[in-house]
This record gives sequence, C-alpha cells and structure tokens, in this order.
Amino acid sequence: MQSVPFVTSYLTEHFGDDAFRSYEGYAARGGYEAARAALSGRTPAEVVELVKNAGLQGRGGAGFSAGLKWSFMPQGGAQPKYLVCNADESEPGSFKDRLLIERAPHQVLEGILIAAFATGAEKTFVYIRGEYEAPARILQGAIDEAYARGALGADALGTGFRHDVVLQRGAGAYICGEETGLLESLEGKRGYPRIKPPFPATHGLFGCPTIVNNVETLCCVPHIVLRGADWFRGIGPEKSPGPKLYCVSGHVARPGVYELPMGTPLREIIYEHAGGIPNGRQLKAVIPGGASMPPFTAAEIDVPMDMDSVQKAGSFLGSAGIMVMDDATCMVWALLNLISFFHHESCGQCTPCREGTGWLERVLRGLEYGGASVSDVELLLNVANNIQGNTICALADGAAMPTRTFITKFRAEFEEHAALGRCPLRADAPPLRAHA
Repeated sequence: MQSVPFVTSYLTEHFGDDAFRSYEGYAARGGYEAARAALSGRTPAEVVELVKNAGLQGRGGAGFSAGLKWSFMPQGGAQPKYLVCNADESEPGSFKDRLLIERAPHQVLEGILIAAFATGAEKTFVYIRGEYEAPARILQGAIDEAYARGALGADALGTGFRHDVVLQRGAGAYICGEETGLLESLEGKRGYPRIKPPFPATHGLFGCPTIVNNVETLCCVPHIVLRGADWFRGIGPEKSPGPKLYCVSGHVARPGVYELPMGTPLREIIYEHAGGIPNGRQLKAVIPGGASMPPFTAAEIDVPMDMDSVQKAGSFLGSAGIMVMDDATCMVWALLNLISFFHHESCGQCTPCREGTGWLERVLRGLEYGGASVSDVELLLNVANNIQGNTICALADGAAMPTRTFITKFRAEFEEHAALGRCPLRADAPPLRAHA
C-alpha cells in the first residue's frame, strides 16, 4: 500500500506562536481575509456551493457533507436562524477541538462567521464541554476581541453583515455531544436526544432552523475560501478529502495531535508520526475513531484513515481518536473501562441503553474480578445485540459495537477470564476462585 504524502500543516500551522491566539497576531498572518472575501465578494449560495464542491465532510464523527448540510437551511421566512458550534468534545480519545480552541481561537471564529453568512444565521452558540475551563476562557477572550475589533456584531468586518456569538458551557454530560441532546441542553432542558426527523436544519434550537457543525469542520472553512475547492480536494482521497487532525493516545512513544492528509495509513500514523510502541512491546489492538468505535487488531492496521476505508475495514473513523493498546493490555479490562463510561453517561431516556449498558458493565466486572461463568461471554453478545439499533441516539451503539468486536477478536481472552475466575494478565487481579 502506498503511503499518502505528507502535506504542509494548515489548521495547525501557527500553533507554536503564542501571538497567533490574539486578534492582532491572527490578522497579521492573514486571519479574517477569508471572511472578508466571502462576506463582501460572494453570495451565501456561492459559499455553500464552494464548500459543497470542496467535499468537506463533518469532522465531528458522522462525516456528513458540510456544504450539503448548509444547503438544507431554509431560505427566507420570519423565524430566526442559528448556527451551533459543537465544542462538546467528550469522546474518550479525542482532544483535537480543545487544541484548536486553545491555539487558534480566531480561526474558529472566522469559520463561524463564514458559515453563518452562508446559512443566513443571525447568531451562533458555541457549546463547549464543561470541563474545558481554560479553552472556554481563551475562546471568550477571542470573542471579546472580535467584537472590539469589529469582526463580530452589527457590522462584521465592515461588510454590513450582522452576527453575534454566544459561548455556552456545558455541564459535563457526554450525551450533549449528540447534536439534538446539545440543542435540548442549550434550551435549558435535560440533554435528551430527539427523535429525527425532523432534523435541526428545519426544527432546531427553539424550534428554529439550525445548523450544527464541529469545531474542526468550521476551522477548515476559511482555508477552503482562500485556497479553493480544488486545493482541498487535492489533499487525501477523492471521496474524503482535506487535511485531518488525528488524536493519538495510549501506548505510543509520542502521543498527540497530528495534522495529516485524510487517508494517511493507520500504520504510518502509529509507527512514523507517533513513534511506535514503546518499552519493547508489540501492538495488540487499536481503536481508530474514539471509544465508541470497534477496534482493529495488529494485523488490521494497513488501512487508510478516511471515512470510507475505515468503514469498509469494519470500524468507523469517528472523531479520529486513535487509542493504541500494546500486548500487555487486558482486553476485558479495556472493554470494562469503556463500558463503565457509557453506562455512566447514558441519559436514561431509552430502556435498552439505560439497562443494557448496566448489564454489560456488571457482566464484564464479573469476568475481570470474579463472579462470572463461561456462558457470560455469550450473554455479553446477546445484550449487545439487543441494544444496537434500538435507541434514539448512537450512545448505545457505541457501547454495543466495541463489545461485539472485542469479544469476536479476543474471545479466547474473555473465556480464559471466565474459566480462571480472575484476570490472568493484571497483577492486582483477585486470586483464583473455585467454580461450582
């Protein structure tokens, strides 16, 4: 398999320069030029078409065409229109949006301004993860600067376009990363995901037309406006183009965020950019797109990291949160940690999720710490099968899919736990127990 050539950084180009966080530093490096060009030299329909032609897929996990989503916003009408920037980055393994906000807050705001102009949104709500205290403070400072310099408000950048931005901090609920749960929370209600349709583009925030975009998605927009759709399409594969931020964590020598072309092979990301597996260990498994995605084994990592390729290989790119596990990792323990998270973060609205994630956690805890039997491995699969596809949002699927894949690919390890009555890999596991 040929490696995708490395490309110059765009989204993260000036991250090493602290001055880039300020309005003056951002403007000195060409900041807000794209917004001026869009707001004063193009029509909203032309901007929508440009982004659509660029092939920008949403970077929040679903991978839906950003330009196509914008085109769903109804034109005219008496109702106000809203843009929502989803900065509720709560998926374990994902931390790219935090970096974008901390190091380039005005890049986020410029993307917001262009998207708002294209969709006719009069106000943007940035919904930021509750635990992101420092990023929220940095972004609010940038918003204040943008108002003071005339980039936001009644006459944005002197173009006659009015746009306001409001920062809203969440309360730490994972479910509010789901766009309709986020909208419910913004309205002051409990973050229960909504049944779709209707979709937010026609019935969103306060019942009004609303577009929800991820932070990274919006940060791509100024670069598309400045460099054109062909430039964006020239990076990465045809169906899934552009630069991409990959978050690499776990058992690698150099964990971090890497800006690479979409479609960069997973093996290259792990072994060349992230430095490989440290301490002489071998690779055992990789979750390619955040905690809710099925893992790959060490033999399955020759896959381009783009939406279509990862899905064809049996997982999903998701938020591109690459979680690497070496050969000392207990897969039962790893899955237990993931499922404990999803059980804790279930909003409780759907019975299969509310009860099913609890069942998964209890059975896995029994396998890891004693109290389970070999038949419980099948029970896990049965529960996962009954959860998946039977809830309003994808949280339950995010628990069920890894459960099924962990067991399918590492079944012998699960059965060994059950037979021994303890974890055979971890030193803090309880002693061997006798089976009845």
